[in-house]
Amino acid sequence: MLGFIAGVLPGVGASLGSFISYTLEKRCWAERARLVKGDIRGVAAPEAGNNGASSGALVPMLISLNITPGPLMFTQHADIVWGVIAALLIGNVLSLVLNIPMVGFFVKLLSVPPMYLLPIVAMEAFVGVYSISHSTFDLYFMVAFGVAGYFLRKLDIPLVPIILGLLLGPEMEKNLGHALVLSDGDWTTLWSSSLSMGLWLAAGLGLVLPVLFCQSGRSVTVSTTAV
Repeated sequence: MLGFIAGVLPGVGASLGSFISYTLEKRCWAERARLVKGDIRGVAAPEAGNNGASSGALVPMLISLNITPGPLMFTQHADIVWGVIAALLIGNVLSLVLNIPMVGFFVKLLSVPPMYLLPIVAMEAFVGVYSISHSTFDLYFMVAFGVAGYFLRKLDIPLVPIILGLLLGPEMEKNLGHALVLSDGDWTTLWSSSLSMGLWLAAGLGLVLPVLFCQSGRSVTVSTTAV
């Protein structure tokens, strides 16, 4: 469910779905240290989020094609819908054909020492950032964010809200400006309709429910361990 929601958000994608799922698994499980030592739950959570985001990403893709997701698209845009379904079917078959014989090679990649793997990842990050903007300032900016992310991880501060804010913040600010222009600067338009109140309620539940759920999950785990 978390991965699907991350996939529906435009410009987010599967990476954030994996981060959210892993963070929730880590925060709601008492023995968090075991997740980084090979426990299967530390693998199943991000992979489930990744797969859920792949299906959720179809929603903004269809919207970008001026297609409203829903039952009517099977009659109004049958050619595109069945084309997407056929592409998904072919993609799953090809994924199965490629992954089964290459699973041994993929497993061996995990044995690459970090002292060799991390410089390669860092080099790809530098090349990717510079190829987009051709600006050395962006490279320094990336390094600064890398250092900040290192300290945030050491302080056990989740990175998902920061990533989500960086991705969706500019778009939310732009739409806030549009709403205030259309309402002649009246801030009450942000909560005057039933749709806006529903969104505010969903946002509030998104803040409260994880805290309550995690606390109940920890108490159940601790009591089970004690028994």
